[in-house]
Amino acid sequence: MKRRELLAAGAVALAGCAGEQADCGPGSGPAERFDWKLVTTWPPNFPGLGTGVLKLVEMIEAASGGRLRIKVYAAGELVPAFEVFDTVSSGTAEMGHGSAYYWKGKTEAAQLFTAIPFGMTAMEMNGWMYHGGGLELYQELYEQFNLVPFPAGNTGVQMGGWFNREINSLDDLQGLKMRIPGLGGEVLKRAGGTPVNLPGADIFTALQTGSIDATEWIGPYNDVAFGLHQAARYYYYPGWQEPGPVLECTVNRDAWLSLPEDLKAIVGIACSAINDQMTAEFVARNAQSLDKLRAEGQVEIRSFPPEVLDELRRIADEVLQDLVQRDPAAARIHDSFAAYRESAAGWSAISEQAMLNARGG
Repeated sequence: MKRRELLAAGAVALAGCAGEQADCGPGSGPAERFDWKLVTTWPPNFPGLGTGVLKLVEMIEAASGGRLRIKVYAAGELVPAFEVFDTVSSGTAEMGHGSAYYWKGKTEAAQLFTAIPFGMTAMEMNGWMYHGGGLELYQELYEQFNLVPFPAGNTGVQMGGWFNREINSLDDLQGLKMRIPGLGGEVLKRAGGTPVNLPGADIFTALQTGSIDATEWIGPYNDVAFGLHQAARYYYYPGWQEPGPVLECTVNRDAWLSLPEDLKAIVGIACSAINDQMTAEFVARNAQSLDKLRAEGQVEIRSFPPEVLDELRRIADEVLQDLVQRDPAAARIHDSFAAYRESAAGWSAISEQAMLNARGG
C-alpha cells in the first residue's frame, strides 16, 4: 500500500516538472529530457510479461511528465532474448526486463534472485527483497556488471510443467528432455533428466515436434497463450522449481547515475508498483485460464507423486550446498535468503497456510 501511495504522490508532485521550461528546484533551468531503450526477454505484447513491461514504461513516462521516454524492444526486435543482460550492461540499451536466472553464465549467484527450488512464495520474496536485505545484495552483485537491478514483477507459484508422458515415479524422469532453466534445471539433471534452456517463443514448436519431452513455463495464463495445452497432455503441479519467481528490471549504471534524483525515484517506485500489479494480474488470470482448461477437458491436470517431490527436494538441497561451497557471493546471498525463509515460515504457517487450510478450498 505504501508503494502505491508513493507512486501516486510522486506523479502528482512531479507533474509541475513536465513542461518545456519547468523549474524543478532553486536555480534549476529547463528540465532535461532522456530518451532510452528497453530490451526484454519476452515476445512482443505477450500477456502479463510483455504487457507488464509496457505498463511499467507508461507509468515512468506519465510520472516524469515525458522527461524520461522509453522505447520498448521485445525479444528479437533489437537483440535476442538471452542477450538482454549484455546489452544493458554495455549501454547499448539503458534498460532491460527479464529473469536473473538466465544470466547464470555471467554469475551463478544471480539465479538466487529469481527462484530457488522449494524456496519462497511471491509475498515472502517481496518481504526478503524489501525488508530482509535481499535488494541490497541484489544490487551489490550486479554492480560489477555496470547494472542496477530492481524487482519488477512476480508470477506467483508456477505450475510444474507440461509433459508428454506420465510422471508416476522417479524412473519417469530418466532421460526426460525438459525446457527448465536455472537451479531447477540442475535439479532435473541430477535426477536423470536433460535440462534445455529455450526462450519462451521457441517452446511450443520444440514441444510439438518432440525435440523436448516436457516444458515448464509459468502457469495457465501464459501457458494457454502459448498454446502449450495443444502440444502436451499432462499438466503437473506444484511448480517446485519456481515457487515465487522474481522478474527484474535492470538499468545501465552509467545511465542511472545520469538521471536527476526525482527521475531515479520515479523509476524505482514504478518498478515497485509493477511488481505488485503483475502478481495481482497472474493471480486473477491464472484462475480464469485454469477454469478454461478444466472445462475443455482435453488435458489431465495432475499432482506430482509425493515420492518424486521428496527426491527433488533432497536433490535441490544438494545443488544449493554445492553452489554456496564454490561461490562466495552465492553463499552470502543464500545465507540471507535461508535466514529470512526460516523466519517467514513460522509466520506463514499460522497465517496464510493456516487460513488456506481452514478455508478448505
